[in-house]
Amino acid sequence: MNWGIFEGLLSGANKYSTAFGRIWLSLVFIFRVLVYLVTAERVWSSDHSDFDCDTRQPGCSNVCFDEFFPVSHVRLWALQLILVTCPSLLVVMHVAYRQAREKKHQEAVGKDGGRLYLDPGKKRGGLWWTYVCSLVFKAGVDATFLYVFHSIYPRYTLPRVVKCHAAPCPNVVECFISKPEEKNIFTLFMVITALICIVLNLVELAYLVSKRCRECLEARKAWSESLDHRLDWVTSSSKRGDLLSGDLIFLGSDVPPPLLPDHPQDHVKKTML
Repeated sequence: MNWGIFEGLLSGANKYSTAFGRIWLSLVFIFRVLVYLVTAERVWSSDHSDFDCDTRQPGCSNVCFDEFFPVSHVRLWALQLILVTCPSLLVVMHVAYRQAREKKHQEAVGKDGGRLYLDPGKKRGGLWWTYVCSLVFKAGVDATFLYVFHSIYPRYTLPRVVKCHAAPCPNVVECFISKPEEKNIFTLFMVITALICIVLNLVELAYLVSKRCRECLEARKAWSESLDHRLDWVTSSSKRGDLLSGDLIFLGSDVPPPLLPDHPQDHVKKTML
């Protein structure tokens, strides 16, 4: 299988990923894809031919091998790696779609007509949801495959000897697995790297969600402060308007103030007396 195509496509995902996403991508390529290509296929290449049973009954070895290895490790890992890397390709395609829309918009309205996206690769709007869903999907795929491996091979380890009793075997026969310790080492290595990838995906998901919540709270706080400022300005303006209108009514009134007497001379006389 040619993994160079996936490497070339996923290399562009570094530009649109966070620091945790770049670590995850490096971990996938170095500790999963390369280990799979260099060692895993060679370790499991002769697992069927080296699976020996203590019987010469025709077909017994094949039946026992299929019973103990219902699915090949190598094929499961290949399917796991394909499904894990596909969401990153969706993010790259989403960015390419936004860039194409922005280019068409610029050709239609010109440079002075505004822009649809200030930065097509910035995780906002639909791209943010695509990226978050990709993280959830990648963590779910790794967790599902870890459960499948554990259900088929308990504790992710292979014994040296397995006992089989299935037709056409005449009775309970013992079968021997070639290089079980070597296979167990690589199996545990792939399991540990998958767990680390799950943790990185969850940490990146928590980082993106917390960052988005913090930005929403800051925007709401700024909006409330702006609203309070406008209300204060309107209230102060209305008070000034009421004061001015009261002064104008007082100055323009023909009726004298109620505290002044009708005849000032009489008031002066009474005061003098």
